Amino acid sequence: MNIMLEMFLTFAKIGAVTFGGGYAMLPILEREIVEKHKWATSQELLDYFAIGQCTPGVIAVNTATFIGYRNKGIIGGITTTLAVVTPSVVIITIIALFIQNFLEYEAVQYALTGIRICVCVMIFNAVAKMMKSAVVDKITLVIFITVLICALFLDVSTVLFVVLAAFVGIAVKSITEKGGDKK
Repeated sequence: MNIMLEMFLTFAKIGAVTFGGGYAMLPILEREIVEKHKWATSQELLDYFAIGQCTPGVIAVNTATFIGYRNKGIIGGITTTLAVVTPSVVIITIIALFIQNFLEYEAVQYALTGIRICVCVMIFNAVAKMMKSAVVDKITLVIFITVLICALFLDVSTVLFVVLAAFVGIAVKSITEKGGDKK
């Protein structure tokens, strides 16, 4: 199959089944992009997520754009971006037309409650997978715990956390490399 069509269909499928935002789509991206199609490695996917968190826009769209661009340049980025948002635009438009008619039904409220719980589990699974490849030594564990505690108790932008963690990563790597050169 043509790679552009394959990328479009894959990201449209991801966009159609992703509830709960970018983090909830991580397990699906891992399976489709890393394992099935091999358009990125797990580490690259994690990097795209980190960059997507820091850049303006929706993390899922940013990640799709990065993967498309990495594989097929500008046209690949445009293709994957359109693919991942198209199902949402269609679904949201349909829901907007009928939502007021259905929100009052208990069954709909219960369904939404169930969906929210499922999304929480999907996000938790995504975090667990990301942790396995991101927290690889004592330094990264300290960074993880520090950012987690600060995120829980401080009302600070996540961009600041990412930027500070990047600087700490650079500083630690520089210090450990300089220490290794002296040996």
